[in-house]
Amino acid sequence: MKVQLFIPCFVDQLYPQTAFNMVKVLEKLGCKVSYNTNQTCCGQPAFNAGFRDDAKEVCIKFIKDFAGVGYIVAPSASCVGFVRNYFPKLFDNSSFHNDVKDLQKRIFEFSDFLVNVLHIEDTGAALKGKATYHDSCAGLRECHIKTEPRKLLSKVKGLELIEMNDVETCCGFGGSFAVKFEPISIAMADQKVFNALETGADYIISTDLSCLMHLDGYIRHKGFQLKTLHLADVLAEGW
Repeated sequence: MKVQLFIPCFVDQLYPQTAFNMVKVLEKLGCKVSYNTNQTCCGQPAFNAGFRDDAKEVCIKFIKDFAGVGYIVAPSASCVGFVRNYFPKLFDNSSFHNDVKDLQKRIFEFSDFLVNVLHIEDTGAALKGKATYHDSCAGLRECHIKTEPRKLLSKVKGLELIEMNDVETCCGFGGSFAVKFEPISIAMADQKVFNALETGADYIISTDLSCLMHLDGYIRHKGFQLKTLHLADVLAEGW
């Protein structure tokens, strides 16, 4: 199966190892992975900040960069959710209308692709310890991902998965929200980290590094021992 990679800006710049781990897992599962080096951003930051015209230019580039056939897989429910849910609003009744409809069918978040397209739940991963899972807002509400990451994590040898309280509550990042409303954002991170620590977990895992970056900053500031891991990093462990 041919797969095109979409690697979001912040993953490319700050967490490239997660992208490499996603490739590692996909190739192990028999996918032929390609990466268009011309790709940039999906346009979400500009769109969320209110710069619709600027965002549209970036989105048009995205459409052209990922034209063709085959699945597009990304380690970010946030970016996938933006393409699926907001591209249609930007390009309704435009010359890109059909291209966007095609993109919606082909683009998948990593865990969604593994479970619902490849029909694989066990990647042969192994990681000893206790973990709790954080449902990102984009994963849960925009991509409707809930059981997929948990199915994958339940097959990781040596890993005990424990649900935290208020698991579906936002971590407080929200992109520009964390900048514009810093005190509220920090308070939300505090509550999320407290709930994770209450489980006795060694790791907090998610599909979205944006959430994990926010939580990791708070964890480091407080000196807690809790570690943050992207799902792709977990599934690439132990083999």
